Order: sequence, then C-alpha cells, then structure tokens
Amino acid sequence: MGLTNMTKENFEVAVGDFYEMSGRLAEQYGLFWEKAVVQPTSGEDPAASVLSDFSAALQEVGSAMLDNPNKLIADQMDLMKQQQELYQNTVLRFLGQTPDPIIKPDPSDRRFKNEEWEENPVFDYIKQLYLIQGNFLMKMITDTDGLSDQTRQKVEYFVRQYINALAPTNFPTLNPAVIRKTLETGGSNLATGMDHLMEDMEGSVKGSLNIAMTDTSAFQVGRNIAVTPGKVVFQNDVMQLIQYTPSTDKVFKRPLLVIPPFINKYYILDLREDNSFLKWLVDQGHTVFCISWVNAGPELRDKGFDDFMLEGPIAAVDAIQKATGEKEVNAIGYCVGGTLLAATMAYLKKKRKAPIKSITFLNTLLDFSEPGEIGVFINETAISALERQMDLVGYYDGRQMAFSFSTLRENDLFWSFFVNNYLMGERPAAFDLLYWNTDSTNLPAAMHSFYLRNMYLYNKLIEPNGITLAGVPIDLSKISAPSYFISCAQDHIALWKGTYKGATVLGGQNRFVLGGSGHIAGIVNPPQKKKYGYWTNDALPGDADEWYQGASHNEGSWWVDWQEWILKQGGMEEVDARQPGSDALPAIEDAPGSYVQRRIAKVAK
Repeated sequence: MGLTNMTKENFEVAVGDFYEMSGRLAEQYGLFWEKAVVQPTSGEDPAASVLSDFSAALQEVGSAMLDNPNKLIADQMDLMKQQQELYQNTVLRFLGQTPDPIIKPDPSDRRFKNEEWEENPVFDYIKQLYLIQGNFLMKMITDTDGLSDQTRQKVEYFVRQYINALAPTNFPTLNPAVIRKTLETGGSNLATGMDHLMEDMEGSVKGSLNIAMTDTSAFQVGRNIAVTPGKVVFQNDVMQLIQYTPSTDKVFKRPLLVIPPFINKYYILDLREDNSFLKWLVDQGHTVFCISWVNAGPELRDKGFDDFMLEGPIAAVDAIQKATGEKEVNAIGYCVGGTLLAATMAYLKKKRKAPIKSITFLNTLLDFSEPGEIGVFINETAISALERQMDLVGYYDGRQMAFSFSTLRENDLFWSFFVNNYLMGERPAAFDLLYWNTDSTNLPAAMHSFYLRNMYLYNKLIEPNGITLAGVPIDLSKISAPSYFISCAQDHIALWKGTYKGATVLGGQNRFVLGGSGHIAGIVNPPQKKKYGYWTNDALPGDADEWYQGASHNEGSWWVDWQEWILKQGGMEEVDARQPGSDALPAIEDAPGSYVQRRIAKVAK
C-alpha cells in the first residue's frame, strides 16, 4: 500500500502506536549521545589530520573559483533554472499532468528503487531536487581550473561524501520506506535501529562507525567457510602455512605457494566450495600451500616489512622444500601479498637464490604512482598522525581500514546498511563475502608504517635500490622469472592502469591479463559461473591504453588462461599426490588453523 493510499483509520492507529514508542526512542537517543561524546578527538588523531588536509584542499578550490567567477555564476544560473523547472513540473503533477522528469537517478543508484520516489509527487520532488543540487556541487569542482590532480581528487571525494550523507534516503522523515515502516510498527523500527546502532558503536574503533554488514552468526570459519581440507604444517610469529589435501591421484611436481594480503584474512580465496580459488587449484592437480597471516597484537609492534618477507614467503618456501623435497616452487601473490612477493623476488635475486620459478600477481601494485581513490588518505600529515597513534598501541586497527575502504563505495558499503540497520530496524542478511569483509586484521606498527611511506607515499619500490630489506637493496628490474599479471577493469583499490605499470618494470617474460568486475569479484571468478570474461594481449607495450586497444575479449574466467600459462613454465610433470604432514614437516593442526580464527575485537582488547 502506498503512502498516498493510506486510510484515515490506519493512519490514526499508526500515529497512536508511534507516540507509545516516543519515550523509548528519547531514552535511546540519550544513550547514543552519551556514548558519542565520550569519544574525544584531537589534532593527533588520524581522522582529524585527514580532515585538516581536506580543509586545506577546499581552501585551494575556493581560491581557484574566485579566479574565474563567471563559471561559478553560470553554474548557479543553471541550478536556479533547473530548480524552477522542477517546481513547475511538480505543480503540473498535482494538477494531473505527467511531465518528463528534469533529472533521473543513475541506473546503478539503488537508493531510489522504492516506487514512491516516482509515483508520489512530493517524494519525486525531493528526489529530483537532491539530485540537481548534488550534481551542481560536483560540477562546481569539475569546472574549476588550475587544481592539481591530488587536490581535485581530495575535494571530489569530500564533496561526494557530503552529498551522499545528505541523501533524503538517509533521513527517517524523508524516506518513504522508513515512513511506512514507522507507521506500521508504531516506531519500533527506530527503537530497534537505535539498539543496533549502540551495538555497532561498541564494536567500532574510535573515529569510525563499523556497521554490521551481514549476519555474523551465520558463519564460522572452518565450518561453512574456509573448509577446503588441509593441515597447518608450519607456523611462526607472523603466519601459519596451510598445505591442502590433494583431490587427484597425481599432482604437478612443482608445488604452488599462495600469498594473500595481510589486510583481511586469506579465506577470500576459499569462501565456498563452488567459488574457492584454492580448491580449484587443488582440483587442477597443484600441491597448494597458502599463508594465513597473524592478526597482530601489540607484542608484534616491531615486526617490519622485511620480517614479513623473511618469516612469510621465504620461510614458507623453506618449509615447502622440507615438506615436498622439491627445490622449486611457483608463487601467487594477491594485492599487497603480490607487492610482498615482488619484493621477495628482488631480495632473492640479490642473494643469488632462485627457488621461485614463476610468479603471479593478482590485482597488485608495484608502481604506486596511481594509487586509486585510497590516495585521498595518503599524505604526510595523515601518515604522521597514524604513526603516532600506532606507536601508542603497537598496531594499526584493521577496523579503521575497513571503515576507510567502505567510504570509497559509501552508498553500497555504508549508507545502504545505515538505512537497513538503523532506520528500518532490520539486520542484514547472511552473506559470506561481507562476513569476510568485516573480519579485519590488525597490522604491526613498524610494518604498516614502512609500507605506507615507501610504497604509497614515496613510491620507492620501483626505484632501483630504492628500498633496503634485511640489509639488501632491491631492484625489481632484475627479476627474471616469468610473471602473470591479472588485474580487474573496475578495481577501485588497485587501478588496472596502475598495476599494468608493474608488469612493464620486471625483467622477465611477463603476461598481462585484464579481468572484468572489481577487486574481489574479478579475481574470485570460477569458470563454471561464466561471468565477466577477460582481455588478453600477447604484446606488452609501455602504455596501458595501447595494450587495451590491441587486446581481445575472451568469455569465461581468467583461471583457465592462467592454468594454460602455468603449464608452460616447466616443472609440471606429474608425481604421486602428496599428503600434508610428512615426517620432515609434521602437521600441527587442521586447516584453516588457529591464526585465522582470531577476530579483531578479541585481539584489540
């Protein structure tokens, strides 16, 4: 039933129920503000430093606008014209006419899917007025000349956050779905939503709101996610090494090491049986080993990037050699795991060692000159403040990163859950990918500081001898092992044109493939789903656009293309399947192991 069709009797009953809830709501809002105000901030907080940096960028934009006021005046006149036309159209709608809308939401914008936003003239007016004014604010930035790319990116991000925060869908008195729910429940949805908000605030790190995105009770690591059979066969301070149980009688001679990001848990590659990349690799005949990184606490504050290299990939290769008797391995690195893999390869090259014979990079940045939208958080002011905070506690709280990443896709990853959880008073459905997304990982202070400064801020990894690890200056151009790069066209975390630069830096025979979709879905793309497709080009010109112009589109999954590539790299003759837990490397515990079970709230206390 639409709001415009509600009967007088139903309305009066609903209003009566609503007033009965008002006392509880007032009490809950009092508790909320009490909770909020006891979280003081200061100029030392990273969030405050980021806002200070945004303020400077906004001042620069304001000065640039004054240098050319004619564009600003023209934009304002256009805004006034559209607003007047919208008002006239709304009057005509009340008179029974159906004029064409002045503006429509983007087809991908799911905020205005409720039919009332179009059928009810009042809500249609609110919707269009919001869209017109939001477009005006963004156009002001676009039309401003003389801005650096970094300043424009910061201001566009900040203004976008402001616009989307003020969407009428986020306010209980302006969202028709929330109004209807409030009238039907007598306001209990808002009271329940306040309970949800208080609960989420308890689990959030200071300076952010980590909204529940899924029903966490529906999942248990090792029970219904991360269930590919295997054993933990090695562990140290920073990682456990899982060897997976073979599913074929014969396996390839050369084992395979998978290095996931140390941001979040490894099981993004092992969510369910039907989309597990790790299980697929096992089923293809690979002897698969995967690193499961520690969820760091303050005791690991001094672990550096070189420690993660020595105790991560290098220790894993030594363990694999003991477990299998093989001297050569293939390796796959995902995101920052790939960055670590490249650094490891350069380090081993300087040490005149070559146990890793082929390398695969999944959405990996080596050249950080195009960091994507996360670049709005990368500056000396913000990093220095973050380092001061990490020095106090010994680690970077992964919930801070989760919140920052959610603001890069704020309507999908923040505001949609804000409306669902707090205004509608509901809890999100069970979704394994979002469970993984909220299962954050803390990062040791020393390692995270090194990574932010040397990669993102200074972009030293691509400089010959620009970085020294464990006393060894490294040079990526000296890496001679063949490499396979897979990036994703819609990735907003590791822009594909930025990852492409990495493929041109290494010295070996390198293949670049471009998948569809984004940072996660484009990688976790099993062949049986027949989704997205991928682009290939055997050439590797210096320019990404030139590569794309010569590329061919292929249906299906890049997994199949990678398997064909890896089979050509040598060491792929078949041997008897290897069971995890040899005499040389006994099993410690069943996969997925204990490190992955440690959730951040328990670590952070």
